[in-house]
Amino acid sequence: MKDIKLIPLTEDKLELVRTWRNSTEVSSYMYTESTITAEQQSKWFDSIRDDKSSQYWIIEFDGKDLGLASLTNIDNNLSSCYWAFYLGDTSVRGAGIGAKVEYNVLSYVFDELSLNKLRCEVFEFNNNVIKMHEKFGFRREAFYREHCFKNKDWQNVIGLAMLKKEWETTKELLKTRIYG
Repeated sequence: MKDIKLIPLTEDKLELVRTWRNSTEVSSYMYTESTITAEQQSKWFDSIRDDKSSQYWIIEFDGKDLGLASLTNIDNNLSSCYWAFYLGDTSVRGAGIGAKVEYNVLSYVFDELSLNKLRCEVFEFNNNVIKMHEKFGFRREAFYREHCFKNKDWQNVIGLAMLKKEWETTKELLKTRIYG
């Protein structure tokens, strides 16, 4: 069973991540689309390097770096956090990598961090990602009207979340579905 690896983000991967993040294939699904400079990327990394409320990983599969996954706003009082990911290597989109990333992040958040809730935000126009999250058991919890100005218009955002008890009832089924 080949699996993805989530490898902590290190400074030597910053230029690769910046290249992915600046690509249209990734930035079109982000809140901001402006080109990120090397200096901005370095300052961002300095700000998150020792931040205990966030974790960033390089997504690796079969020895190849494919994208970035993150947890942010890790809050032990609320027992929740947000997550996001993107595949910078567009050649693997549609190959089931996203599902493997999602499964591994869910397992980490609920089984290792023992948090109660995992949240994410997705543009309403990104229906494929909304459907993927819902297949994993995420439920729509919020509708942010005109949340972000993008594509020359205000865009709505869907807030989704999954609870630990929902993960507990579906994790074995999901594992079988993804890994066989």
